[in-house]
Amino acid sequence: MKPAIVIASPNHADFLLDELGRYTRDYALHSTRSAEGALEISRRLKSEGVPVALYVAESRLPDTMTLKAFHDLRAIVPTARRVVVSPWETFREDSAKLRPGLAKGKFDAMLLMPRGVRDEEFHTALTELLSDWGSTVAAPVIETLRIVSPGRDRVTSEIQELVGRIGMPTRTYSPDSEVGQDVIARFDGPVRFPLVEVVGSGEVHAPASAREVAALLTGRPDEVSVDTVVDLCIIGAGPAGLAAAVYGSSEGLSTIVVESDAIGGQAGTSSMIRNYLGFPRGISGMRLAQRARSQAIRFGTRFFTGWEVNALEACEDGEHHVVRTDGGDVHARSVVISTGVAYRRLGVDSVEEFTGRGVWYGSAMSAARETEGQDVIVVGGGNSAGQCAIHLSRFAKSVTIMVRRDGLEATMSQYLIGEIEFNPRITVQTRAEVCEAGGDGQLEWVDVRDTTTGEVTRQGVGALFLLLGAEPHCDWLPGTVARDARGFVLTGRDVAPDAWVDGLPPANLATTLPGVFAAGDIRAGSMKRVAAAAGEGSSVVPLVHAYLDPGPA
Repeated sequence: MKPAIVIASPNHADFLLDELGRYTRDYALHSTRSAEGALEISRRLKSEGVPVALYVAESRLPDTMTLKAFHDLRAIVPTARRVVVSPWETFREDSAKLRPGLAKGKFDAMLLMPRGVRDEEFHTALTELLSDWGSTVAAPVIETLRIVSPGRDRVTSEIQELVGRIGMPTRTYSPDSEVGQDVIARFDGPVRFPLVEVVGSGEVHAPASAREVAALLTGRPDEVSVDTVVDLCIIGAGPAGLAAAVYGSSEGLSTIVVESDAIGGQAGTSSMIRNYLGFPRGISGMRLAQRARSQAIRFGTRFFTGWEVNALEACEDGEHHVVRTDGGDVHARSVVISTGVAYRRLGVDSVEEFTGRGVWYGSAMSAARETEGQDVIVVGGGNSAGQCAIHLSRFAKSVTIMVRRDGLEATMSQYLIGEIEFNPRITVQTRAEVCEAGGDGQLEWVDVRDTTTGEVTRQGVGALFLLLGAEPHCDWLPGTVARDARGFVLTGRDVAPDAWVDGLPPANLATTLPGVFAAGDIRAGSMKRVAAAAGEGSSVVPLVHAYLDPGPA
């Protein structure tokens, strides 16, 4: 069954049908000349179980405003991507009128209708949107990884989230299925779930954690020869670490990146980042991270995921650093700490019991599809929470953003607030907090306390997504690396004067330990934004060069 692309155009339907003919191998094209026709097609496709991947509507429809048409179509198929196309003659006028709707997320892109052959800019926009739809909505067509599990326990959920964040097509099978039975038969040892097979490897594993799967996919740090001291070891592969890897390796530094989780860090869980420079149609955190990883690999960076750093020590000769993990050690002349931050735990025991069974820390992209028809709650008021809520609204019956504050204005970007206000499936519940949770094996309800009155009410809920604040996790750092009261790493002039050398503070991204730098969210005083972290990651490389080659005294 091919996903559908629906075209609505009163004056150029035949032209657009021909222009989109290159997609007919993988998609079924449907054309109509009105909004009502698009609605009829959508209702029919939904009843037949055919997914709609993309709507392409002309900027002027004969029976209703284009924005109204998208509003009605969204009620039928909320997961489809939506594009407005306008002919050259009306593009300037129509784009001015429709652009405010684009800013509020009423549609995904406004494009100039092609005026000649091979308009690849037009098709690049369409393929990006189809790719995004395919990675977040559609079931995978191919498999790179197979998971066999009788249910969604915590480890299974963590593995599904990991592979989703790194863009690896994966399917989960029941042990009773034909594929499940085949995988079980090839497992050497007492069967325990989940079982994982990398397709084509012939090997079946029974990982105890998602980190074991990450290490299985990328290798162990001790694959670096013990005789090799690399120029730069980057700890953490979020936006700051990825930027440092690209700039470090492109400028000739031998570079290793060690990441405890998935490439991309916290930003990698974002379903769509719309305000990152250079991506007018937005980009998911996963895609941004994978592009940066590929870019760094092109210049020679080596990545090792699934290994948490336990210690940072000086070697015996004192000339380089040793980064210690359970999988092996990395010896490096310089180190960049870019471990980012983790979401703060809610601290309610009954909520923690349902982690992986309806309760998720972070946006949990892999869990979004399972919220179809459910009422869900997103706790948090930052950009990540807003992006998570918008993504979930494509699947869930309703999404409630819950915050302790009076509103979102102080903590969330205005473009996200605008999208949330427009979205009929999202509501904001202020001055409220989750204080209890329960259910029969799976989350079914939460108790919510009004922070003003203290009144507690029970709400039925299918899933709870917690995106709470930011906590640094770098207790493994030696005491010679100064940190503030909250545990964030101090750099530059934020370092106390009594730790300065010869009356001078460290360089602006340098720590109190020579040769060790910090970039991104882990650094005290940093701006918690993707672009800011990437900027720090690129800016730290000249400081690394200056440390490694100080020049004449």
